[in-house]
Amino acid sequence: MLTPQVGAAQGFPGTSGEVLIKSSLVAETDQPAAGASSTLAVFMEPQSGWHGYWKQPGSIGLAPQFDWQLPDGVSVGDAAYPVPHTLMTGDLMNHVFEHPYALLLPVEIDASVAPGTSLPISVVFNYLACRADACVPEQSALAITLIAGDGHITDERKARFDEWRQAQPRPLGSPASFLTTDDSHLRVSIPLPASVALNNPHLFVATDNIVDPASEQIFSREGDTLMVETKLAKSWQAGSPTDEFEALLSLGTGIGLALVSHSDSTHVVSAAASVQSSSTLLLTAFLGALLGGVLLNIMPCVFPILSLKVLSLARLSGGEREVRREALAYTAGVVVVCLILGAAIIALRAAGIHVGWAFQLQDLRVIVVLTLLTAAIGFNLAGLFELGSINAGGKLASQDGVAGAFWTGVLAAFVATPCSGPFMATALGAALVLPTVAALTVFAGLGLGIALPFLLLGFVPVLRRRLPRPGPWLASFRHIMAIPMFLTTLALAWVLGRQLNNNGMIASLALIMLLAIGLWFTGLRQRSAKRLSWLPAGLAAGLTLMGSVLVPGSFAQQDERGNALTNSAETRSLDFDAGRLAELRQQEHAIFVYFSADWCVTCKINEQRAIDIPSTQQAFEHAGVITMKGDWTNGDPAITAFLEQHGRSGVPLYLWYGPGDTEAEILSQILAPNVLPALASKSG
Repeated sequence: MLTPQVGAAQGFPGTSGEVLIKSSLVAETDQPAAGASSTLAVFMEPQSGWHGYWKQPGSIGLAPQFDWQLPDGVSVGDAAYPVPHTLMTGDLMNHVFEHPYALLLPVEIDASVAPGTSLPISVVFNYLACRADACVPEQSALAITLIAGDGHITDERKARFDEWRQAQPRPLGSPASFLTTDDSHLRVSIPLPASVALNNPHLFVATDNIVDPASEQIFSREGDTLMVETKLAKSWQAGSPTDEFEALLSLGTGIGLALVSHSDSTHVVSAAASVQSSSTLLLTAFLGALLGGVLLNIMPCVFPILSLKVLSLARLSGGEREVRREALAYTAGVVVVCLILGAAIIALRAAGIHVGWAFQLQDLRVIVVLTLLTAAIGFNLAGLFELGSINAGGKLASQDGVAGAFWTGVLAAFVATPCSGPFMATALGAALVLPTVAALTVFAGLGLGIALPFLLLGFVPVLRRRLPRPGPWLASFRHIMAIPMFLTTLALAWVLGRQLNNNGMIASLALIMLLAIGLWFTGLRQRSAKRLSWLPAGLAAGLTLMGSVLVPGSFAQQDERGNALTNSAETRSLDFDAGRLAELRQQEHAIFVYFSADWCVTCKINEQRAIDIPSTQQAFEHAGVITMKGDWTNGDPAITAFLEQHGRSGVPLYLWYGPGDTEAEILSQILAPNVLPALASKSG
């Protein structure tokens, strides 16, 4: 009895178990034949809003990585990717998949493998899951067991793999060429018939460090040649040549053309210098993190703390020196927290645990604690209880002077953890591939961005003078600021609701209510000037912290798991059909079978100069040759399979079956005008 032929992804140890991009390993046939090839697929299913990456991820990101464990006699080739699409985030370009997609991998079974042999295959699969506000490295341990057999493919599995192959790019039949027009631009010449429609095309360059993925691509046509001009990567250096590079042209119509471009002049593209490339990536990531941090200040979780701390500057009476010291202390608190989080990420990754920014949110206990913290801050802003200062920080943050400013910065950075904004995902994703010091620089840039508004107010008096003066209105403003903080609490509760069952959600709300009751009693005792007024809040905080440890483990959500033959004055022709072809071969017809596509220049030239010419048509009619054409313009799984059977991955392919021939004669990809008439005359 065969083991199940689908291996499923699992979450990381120590996380909530939620998989952002579910992956599974699927075999086209459970019984691959020895001495033949078959196909495996890694099927990826991103959650809504998340995306995975193409083999060249773009400005930043990570391509999937495979670590195979294979039995003797089995080999697995490189993954074939479907056509990606572009995703611009700020000034960064990513090559992504936002919907379910499959990576196809060829599997070769050695002829020496005996029938009935068990073939256990496993792979550790690492990939990056991202969305607009977060990037999370994920890892799947996938396994499957095949049995050497006859290669039978079920109809259901065939249909599934045919659909996945349909999404693959088609190999361009003719080579492209490139040259550098100056020290900063690259021009690629792609053979493509002028009749082929383009709808927002894009050239995805798979070879690293040649072009800037985010730069504009200018398309133009010169007859049957498509010209693409774009900027070279800043890390490009002349003098270290690259003879060719791999790319994929998306026509924007759902069709992608895989091409290899060769240098056609002495101006060739070179591989990037790794140091300069890292410097460029570091600068881009640092600026992205800085801008992302600035924008975090308007997020509901940070804005109340920042706004109240900003207004507190107007109350300082110690002069410019005191203001600047507080601004620097606040900045130090924010940057320290961001560096600690960054160092934790780097250390965990060095230990083999694949994590990303906001990794702590993968632990439900942390989410519960953050929910309780933001709720407590909201209750403080609403006036339910007091901590002795309007900066809503807690005892450490409520201190006056430099210490209070530092701990307010710590608090601001800590509650910013569940928030993310534009530019952060790509910038912090880039930090994951940089050296340690450079990565920490990016995290420091995030902290600097969060603190920048407060820092500017501390060092630019003219900005500070524009602040409203403190007055009775400040109490009302403070109460209003509770609203965005409660919205943050609500957002965190929503995250909990997706990962806990109903009882767990009720338990979490009960913890919030318990904390609110404790804070309420503390507020009552404060207003009555009673001793130990903090005691109810302290008891409630202790109980809720205990609950934050117990609730996630107790209430975690569980996963559910035939063409008619036609006559014309010139020739008899058919659309390609493998079954019909087999029937005609039994009737000992002379048959010419060819495969073409509208986007294949070589195909069109051969048709104009060797196939659709009077001499060939007359010879075919006289000899009774049947012509069968396979149109691969939009892809066709049956044609794809037939091409693979004949050792081809793309068009053109020309086959000649003489009457009674057991095998086809594979003709040259460049047809001379006299080749087909000569074959027809022999058959006649």
